[in-house]
Amino acid sequence: MTKTWFITGTSSGFGRLITEKLLVRGDIVAATLRKKDALDDLLRQYPQQLKTYALDVNNEAPTNDVTAQVIKDFGKIDVVIANAGYALSGAIEEATAEQISAQFQTNIMGSLFTIRAFLPHFRETGGGKILQLSSMGGHVAFAGMGYYQATKWAMECLIESLIAEVENFNIQACLIEPGAAETSFGNASMQHAKAMEEYENTPVGAMRERRKSGNMPRPNDPDKIAQAMIDCADSAQMPKRLALGTDAYDKIKAALLSRLEDLEKNKEVTLSVAK
Repeated sequence: MTKTWFITGTSSGFGRLITEKLLVRGDIVAATLRKKDALDDLLRQYPQQLKTYALDVNNEAPTNDVTAQVIKDFGKIDVVIANAGYALSGAIEEATAEQISAQFQTNIMGSLFTIRAFLPHFRETGGGKILQLSSMGGHVAFAGMGYYQATKWAMECLIESLIAEVENFNIQACLIEPGAAETSFGNASMQHAKAMEEYENTPVGAMRERRKSGNMPRPNDPDKIAQAMIDCADSAQMPKRLALGTDAYDKIKAALLSRLEDLEKNKEVTLSVAK
C-alpha cells in the first residue's frame, strides 16, 4: 500500500537516501531542504511522487506553515521522519555561546517543531508514525562531541516521553540510533569550534587528528541503514529505539553496562538516604 512520507533534511545523507528508496518503490514524499535545487534530479524523474519545500526547521512559524501546506497538498501523511540536524565538534570549553545555542536550536527545537506540528494531524486522521534521528551518541559521550551528543540525549528523553503521551491516539514513535557510516555527516553536516592549544594533547586533540587524517572508522553501510529505517516504519509496531550498526551495538551495550555497574557499585550509598 502506497504511503505518504514527510522528511526533513533531504539534501544529502540519510534523508536523500530514504527519499530515493521510497520513490523507487512508488511511495509519495514531501521533502524539506535548505538547498533549493538539491533534489531537482529526483523531481524530474518522479514529478508525480515528489514535492519539495524550502524549510529551516529552526523556526516554529515556518515549520507550521509548511506542515499546513503539506497536509493541504497531500491530504494525509503516514510517516514523519525528523532527520534534519548537524554536529558541532569541539571541547566543552572551546565552543562559543552562539555555536552552542545554534546546535541545540537545530537538533532539539527543530525536531520538536516538526513533530509537534504533525501531532494534531495524526490525532485527527487516527494515527501515524514518527522516526526521530538520534545516534549511538544518544547513549555514549565522546571527548570533543559533547554538545552534539547532548542534543541526542535530550531527544532520547523527549521521544520516550512522547511515546507514552500519544500511544492512546495510535501514534507511534521510534528513535533511530545509527553508528558511523559514509555519509556527509562528517563533512558538510559538521561544524567545528575554534581549537585551543591547551587541548592538543588530550582526547579532544586526538579526535581532531583522527578526523584530519581520515582515520575515523565508518563500519556501516548507509544504504542498509536507510532501508532499515524504512522497514521499521513499515512494521506494525515500531520499537522505542533501533540501534543500527556494529559500532552502535557495541558502544551502546558497553555504555548501558557501565551505567548499571556504577549503579550497583554505589547501591549501599544510594539506598542509605531512604527514610
